[in-house]
Amino acid sequence: METSNSLPLSGIRVAEFCHVVMGPTCGLVLADLGAEVIKVEPPEGDHTRKLVASGAGFFPTYNRNKKSLAIDLKSPQGREAVLRLIASADVVTENFRPGAMDKLGFGERATRKLNPRLIYCSLKGFLAGPYDHRTGLDEVVQMMGGLAYMTGGRYGPLRAGASVNDVMGGMFGAIAILAALHQRGRTGKGQHVQSALFENNAFLMGQHMMEGLATGKPVSPMPDRIRAWALYDNFKTRDGELVFVGVVTDTQWKVFCDAFGLADLLADPALKTNPQRVEARPRILPIVTAIFGRMAKQELMDRCETLGLPFAPIARPEDLFDDPHLNASGGLTPVTLPSGAKTKVPNLPIEMDGRRFGTRLDLPGIGEQTREVLAGLGYDAAAIDRLAAGKVINAV
Repeated sequence: METSNSLPLSGIRVAEFCHVVMGPTCGLVLADLGAEVIKVEPPEGDHTRKLVASGAGFFPTYNRNKKSLAIDLKSPQGREAVLRLIASADVVTENFRPGAMDKLGFGERATRKLNPRLIYCSLKGFLAGPYDHRTGLDEVVQMMGGLAYMTGGRYGPLRAGASVNDVMGGMFGAIAILAALHQRGRTGKGQHVQSALFENNAFLMGQHMMEGLATGKPVSPMPDRIRAWALYDNFKTRDGELVFVGVVTDTQWKVFCDAFGLADLLADPALKTNPQRVEARPRILPIVTAIFGRMAKQELMDRCETLGLPFAPIARPEDLFDDPHLNASGGLTPVTLPSGAKTKVPNLPIEMDGRRFGTRLDLPGIGEQTREVLAGLGYDAAAIDRLAAGKVINAV
């Protein structure tokens, strides 16, 4: 596990008031890069810890490298302790419903009066505008923002296969925080930054919005659209497995035809350019499908790798645990699940000067660092014991 104190954000303190995916993703980015991220949660724990089914992976994925302060935000003593924390922090992140932090006394205006250097990051469903009162969820913005339409096509609206807006929204929040910290270095002042699900989804749809303008035609969803290249498909192999293969340049087309004995296609002047080949897909695909159908999955992948052609097996999430590249490159980092089981989760997909960022602190138990955090805020052992006896805190 990572133990160095020389990480990029070493010395930055973050008070995180977040749950589910978007807010914790923002905190995860900062934590993995070295910030001290203190997760403020109720004495019974963040409800995300208890999610089941499709939500069961949220907490273990997005909460490593954080400290848990389990405290009652509605009690006077709890509020006093949290205000001390905020006064000592560089950053506050929150993804409560609009107005909730203000009611608790921890809103942006109040806290920045307390700490003018504070970077206050709100992670919401919508930025300021007619929708900003609405409750935003990844599924909601995928439906209203065009992503579900683009994903499902003829099958009807279908959400993407991951929490793309939650995760990207958290990442954009982290980008805004880093920019604000950099600006604070020049001005000495904090500021309020925001990131939102709907605007993130619109950002994802930008390429399709511009496609419609460029072509003058309604944009076709992914399952229904004409491919941009003649070969850009999943093909069934002899052993019944699927392999994606793409041929996306004129050079690759020549390499492909030479390697698979398709000299007649390569020589055909009607197939000289990619647009011509796209028009000829009904002619080309049956030929290629027959060739690949006589090959085993591994044989086809080995051939494509040798030739430098884009290819991919069709993997499931559980296959990634044993992916040789992820395991060799530091792409997975260890965590311990609440059950005690040891496992690995994906690391940040970045590298800095050859360095990957991994787990320094395992997933925190509820209130695991409550005593440590409060002691750092000036509470002595007797005061912490009194708070624990009064059930203001959950202290291990």
